[in-house]
Amino acid sequence: MSTTYIFLADGFEEIEALTPVDLLRRAGVDVMTVAVGEFREVTGAHGITVEADLLLDDEDMADADLLVAPGGMPGAKNLADSRKVCELFRHQAERGALVAAICAAPAVLLAPLGITAGKRATCYPGFEEALTAGGATHVGDERVVRDSNVITANGPSSAIPFALALVDALVPGKAAEVAAQILL
Repeated sequence: MSTTYIFLADGFEEIEALTPVDLLRRAGVDVMTVAVGEFREVTGAHGITVEADLLLDDEDMADADLLVAPGGMPGAKNLADSRKVCELFRHQAERGALVAAICAAPAVLLAPLGITAGKRATCYPGFEEALTAGGATHVGDERVVRDSNVITANGPSSAIPFALALVDALVPGKAAEVAAQILL
């Protein structure tokens, strides 16, 4: 059985990481949080410490259903600074599997890897230049953008629509049910 992996590096944006975990699990998706660092405890941008399910080297993630990069600074930069995270995201995109990023992560992680090249994408305001430098067409008037196997979102207020887009990509038709469960 394949799994969805959500990567947590120190400084991650908590709402952008944990909202997808919650809604994907409500949809019955096997989701694992992955600490990018020495310890499973990872502290977010707003001082909330989360214990990840596993460390980056604990599991082979080469056949994942979906890889997710939350934003937050310096969380997104810390993800981009990890050679292994970059290799995983590059491999995932090259095989046409789902890749998702929100906030700064589309520009800081995905764009430099060429993952957004030729695709429509969005990101947190102020990161547009880095996103387009990676060959993406910035779509600033949409909170969540899916182009083929790449799903991007613009920031914390889009965490729920982003998570529902992930649910829809993995379990078509289930997003409306999950949205109803949370009274959206």
